[in-house]
Amino acid sequence: MTAYLVIQLARFGDLVQTKRLLLSLCAEPDCEVHLCLDESLAPLARLLYPLVHLHPVTAHGTGLAKLPAGEQAQELLSRNVPAFRELAGINFRRVYNLNFSPLNFRLAALFAPSLVRGHVWHDGQEVVGQWARMAMRWSAMRRIGLNIADFWAWHHTAPVPAAEVNPVARGRGKGLGVVMAGRESRRSLPPKVLAALVTGLLDLRPELSGGAPLTLLGSASELHAARQLERELPARHARGLRNLCGATGWDALVEVVAGLDLVLTPDTGTMHLAAHLGVPVLATFLSSAWCYETGPYGQGHLVLQANLECAPCLEAQPCPVQMEGQVACLRPFAAPELVRYLSTHEASHLPSGLTAFASDTDRLGQTFTALAGPDNQANLRAHFRDFLSTHLGSGHLGAGQGEPSMVLNELAERLYTERDWLVPDPESSGGRFARLCSDIQSNDDNTAY
Repeated sequence: MTAYLVIQLARFGDLVQTKRLLLSLCAEPDCEVHLCLDESLAPLARLLYPLVHLHPVTAHGTGLAKLPAGEQAQELLSRNVPAFRELAGINFRRVYNLNFSPLNFRLAALFAPSLVRGHVWHDGQEVVGQWARMAMRWSAMRRIGLNIADFWAWHHTAPVPAAEVNPVARGRGKGLGVVMAGRESRRSLPPKVLAALVTGLLDLRPELSGGAPLTLLGSASELHAARQLERELPARHARGLRNLCGATGWDALVEVVAGLDLVLTPDTGTMHLAAHLGVPVLATFLSSAWCYETGPYGQGHLVLQANLECAPCLEAQPCPVQMEGQVACLRPFAAPELVRYLSTHEASHLPSGLTAFASDTDRLGQTFTALAGPDNQANLRAHFRDFLSTHLGSGHLGAGQGEPSMVLNELAERLYTERDWLVPDPESSGGRFARLCSDIQSNDDNTAY
């Protein structure tokens, strides 16, 4: 039986976004799929991926901060030695190492470099594969980027169709769930702004409150924000509210989210869980969050995306245009017109500074269509997706306007370097470069000058 290993040492949302790659591997004939992940996420992974063999390791350093700095690395190593030995003893056909971290490279060192895709340890050096290097280059063009779930999935030569990854979203009858601030508070709506949006939704859509109480979700660290939100809500909506922040384990969280009609959320792991379960998401993306990178996967979701010229920004840098101590892109979320738009879906009612995106899929992966508000990069993004689809051997998408060969050549010059052509790389051995070169040459030959 053929064995595959995926190394995913990031956090909650990243684990869920690894789904397309894991499904693609599970679809291989006569195979078994293994997943190496942080031990804190193993209970969730058992719920999400019951057919996958798990190999938990200590990746996030739980409990290590209390130790002296000199002892932390030694303790981390001693905790992980049994898992390392177990993994080294399995004859994997391919290893997909998805994260750039010291522990990821230590794990990659257990295997022959030719077996590893993504982040490789070769002759004592950290080596980044060709596909990941290309992603680092297009990260400078974030507004046209690729969903991270698709980036990981396309380490596989033929991932499952994007439309088959998650169920088409539909309400389940148990009301509105609101996810409190994620790990990056600047990407979340403050309680007062969030309360106005929640109130508008519940007033406009009686089915969200008629048969079930409002449910607040989050970790224990969001408990204070949840209580603030409760105080901001009118009594008719605060009555009977379920504040589950810090009160659910993974199994309870899955059960609660699976029953909701709608999940109102910033870019969080719970958002990705809702999409995984086929529950409709209304996502608020601002600051550094950009839906084309990490938006809800599948069909039937709506993203309210801040679209100021500076978006998406870098979370580590201060907002250059703060207003009253808040990031500038928060303002349209506080506009009364937003609730009106959610009621009428008339494009003219959407506040300036926002774009409403509906989720969809194409042959490459997750995509979004602007329902209201500007999407000035739509044409360039279409050409970019066409370029990537051609590079990956999936054929032309044919959605961009203008001269395709000219744009294709410009993107090739920007996204390829001499190293990609001159240095042997197992990730390019599947004919991806050959197909693209042939396609570029064909376009040039058919162009009249």
